[in-house]
Amino acid sequence: MPELLRVVFWLWLAGLLLALLRAPALARGLIALGAVAGIWAAIAALPHGAGWLTLPVSLAAQAVRIHYSPEALWLMGFGLLPAALAVALCTPKRRARPAWLAGAALSLLGALGVFGVQDVYSFLIAWELMSLGGAVMILAESTSSGAGRGTLQMLALLEVGTIAILLALLLLARHAGGTVAFPGFALSAHTLSTGTRIAVGLLVLAGFGAKLGLLPFYEWFPDAYGNGSGATGAILSGVVLNAAFFALSRTLINWLALGGGLFALGIIVTAIGTLTAILAALYAFQQDDWRRLLAFSTAENAAVAVTTLGASLLFLAAGDNALAGLAWTVAVLHLSGHALAKGGMFLSADGVRVAGGTYRLAQRGWLRRASLLFGIGALFAAMSLAAMPPQIGFVTEWFTFQTVFQGFHLATVGGRLTLALAGAGLALTAAVALATFVKAFGIGLLGDGSRSRTPRVGSGYGAAVFILGLAVLGSAVGLPIWLHGLAAATVAQFGTNAAGAMTTGWLLVPLTDKFAFISPSLLVIVMPLLAILPLLLLLNGRRHGVRRAPVWYGGLPEDPHRSATTCLTFSNATRTFYSFIYRPTVDTAREHRAVSYFVHKLEFEHSVADVFGPALFDPIRRAVWRMAGRLRALQSGDMNVYLGLIGLLVIVILALTLR
Repeated sequence: MPELLRVVFWLWLAGLLLALLRAPALARGLIALGAVAGIWAAIAALPHGAGWLTLPVSLAAQAVRIHYSPEALWLMGFGLLPAALAVALCTPKRRARPAWLAGAALSLLGALGVFGVQDVYSFLIAWELMSLGGAVMILAESTSSGAGRGTLQMLALLEVGTIAILLALLLLARHAGGTVAFPGFALSAHTLSTGTRIAVGLLVLAGFGAKLGLLPFYEWFPDAYGNGSGATGAILSGVVLNAAFFALSRTLINWLALGGGLFALGIIVTAIGTLTAILAALYAFQQDDWRRLLAFSTAENAAVAVTTLGASLLFLAAGDNALAGLAWTVAVLHLSGHALAKGGMFLSADGVRVAGGTYRLAQRGWLRRASLLFGIGALFAAMSLAAMPPQIGFVTEWFTFQTVFQGFHLATVGGRLTLALAGAGLALTAAVALATFVKAFGIGLLGDGSRSRTPRVGSGYGAAVFILGLAVLGSAVGLPIWLHGLAAATVAQFGTNAAGAMTTGWLLVPLTDKFAFISPSLLVIVMPLLAILPLLLLLNGRRHGVRRAPVWYGGLPEDPHRSATTCLTFSNATRTFYSFIYRPTVDTAREHRAVSYFVHKLEFEHSVADVFGPALFDPIRRAVWRMAGRLRALQSGDMNVYLGLIGLLVIVILALTLR
């Protein structure tokens, strides 16, 4: 299958060139075809992975070699399905399509490299291409100052992460005898001291966590995603996010924990993942924009996977490779299902935007103005992100809890307490996520819009969302079959077939059916019987009329004839209860005419404060501006000053060379 992956590369490269030549129709076709070919290559190469491939190019006198492990193919294949549909539908802004397609091609080429390249130089280039492609997509869709600031913040934080990754890879290369090839890192892993392992682990946690949205980096998500389209979000939350997680997992599991895990690092990874999941879920619940809500949800789901990855490190440190393999497999499954469901919701948001002209969550009865396929697909995607059975999100959430519940196998009190607290934090996250997607689907799509004259949602979006929704359900129902696609990966990394031990016939089990079990395949058969309950509610509604009352909160007035609530009213109780986290602000301004008794205009603003922005990012931003102001004096325009600076620079270089 390496040859087919080579075809994928050339299709995306040709799509990039055609997009730059302003041929968007042909570019869109080639990029989408490349994504489909990538899915096929991933399916065909599993469960053993794709073979080695040497490219006819060299970097730093070393040939560029590519190899795709089973977990890389798994994560890439699941991430490419929403990417293919997002490219096929393209951005809703027609004028931005050539530039947007170029950015999408860059991101996909970067992800292809991150999953497969096997040396430091090629990896860093691929990593930067993913970041650059995301920035191009966002800026192509919005050229406002707000979009520029959000994108610059994203790039700045991602570059901080890149520096951390570079330092980590340099440390690994130094202990590997100077080699920059990744296989050498694995061979020399046993020579690393405990301090070096922890240092490298913290660096990659910050570096890859910048793209995964771990705290404090998740605060760039809403501004960046909120200035792009749903198609952009589907790519960033799918294949790009999966690539970042794969890179983090490979470093922590394959290189640092080889021959024995790190207990302290496992506690740190688990704690950061849990805290990020809680904060991101709480902030997602307060959003009134589709893209910002889904952006925070992306950070939350990535953090859940990182939490499970931390549990894998703890089990490795305890010498329990079977449970470590279980935790790692659950993390991979969670992000795989998340890519499908989140892609479905992002494309649903684009369908609403094309029909209604806004991404704001409001009751407009979109499901009344969309095809049945659109409603089914969006429902399945929302159910998965809300962890409702029988969708894949419910299965992976159940597996996550079963994994952290296994903490009693750890010998140390610290490990048991860490997983117990992680379980409590994830329970809070799951509850808030359920409320978030009840709000998103109930208000954003299902809300009563019987008197609204908004147009219908396009059939193209209906078909795409249905495909992704069906994939969400299919991945859960067929999991006892395709879970064996990760068997070779768990054997190679943990020496045990943990993926194979997670199934017993059509049952899914956490290594043993004596602890717990579930069967999404059987749930699909049983759950239609539960449809009797909503039918009874409908019959009851005919006998007892529904009373409607106007509501207003958060500066979002709604038509009382078609709205029973707003998205801000829906989340106000949580905002009040967790006010010590949100620190909500309310500002009201009144404009009077003649006398103060008669209000001419009323302006109401309600917002929540960032946790890390005022304390961490704002001081750094002010320091950079102060430094830039002082260095501005160097731009005098005097040629003698410039020549003097160049002379000093030459002296410094010569001094360093002699030293």
